[in-house]
Amino acid sequence: MSNIPTPHINAPEGAFARTVLMPGDPLRAKYIAENYLENAELVNNVRGVHGYTGQYKGKRVSVMASGMGMPSIGIYSYELFNFYGVDNIIRIGSAGAITEKLKLRDVVAAMSVYTDSNYGSQFGYQGTLAPCCSYELLRDAVDAAGKLGYPLVPGPIASHDGFYGQGDYKSMPILRKLGVLCVEMEAYALYLNAAAAGKNALALLTISDSLVTGESLPAEDRQNTFTHMMEIALEIA
Repeated sequence: MSNIPTPHINAPEGAFARTVLMPGDPLRAKYIAENYLENAELVNNVRGVHGYTGQYKGKRVSVMASGMGMPSIGIYSYELFNFYGVDNIIRIGSAGAITEKLKLRDVVAAMSVYTDSNYGSQFGYQGTLAPCCSYELLRDAVDAAGKLGYPLVPGPIASHDGFYGQGDYKSMPILRKLGVLCVEMEAYALYLNAAAAGKNALALLTISDSLVTGESLPAEDRQNTFTHMMEIALEIA
């Protein structure tokens, strides 16, 4: 019995390319499909989670939203990796800087992910899981950014369960001291799902706000203007 369509993706078998770009925001997925992909076809719209497949410079590429948080990206990445035969997922999201070294719109490549989440407990390891990105995707992203002339900052990040978590801000000085660059809410689950499936994942994150300076970008900018991150991801898809 086929596992597709799934409860969350109604695309037929073969609808997704080998590589899927995964923003959190469905409207960012729509923006990429309309502005970068040729012959883009809407292949999923369950719960308004837009998924498209098209061509970018002759390559077949898909883009689909993940929603917010580890449970959400956990569902979509699991189904793409395990049911739809996707080999690579590149998260293209936003993050909050926790170091003064990063400015608004800087792009980070997440080499590894710290977390306060219990998401990893399901994998049965009685210790601390420390997921890392795919080296191949990271290497290709660094090379692509160099060719495009876009600065890219590789380093560790942190994924948190709570956007308004009461204890999150207390951990920031600790994470900053350990060299963590920024915080977001999805990469930890994505990297663990990729590792469990024997697939590849990378998170490219644009700094949308700073927990150091208090600066932030409006929602429309996060949706439509993070083009450096999008173009790096498309080049390595």
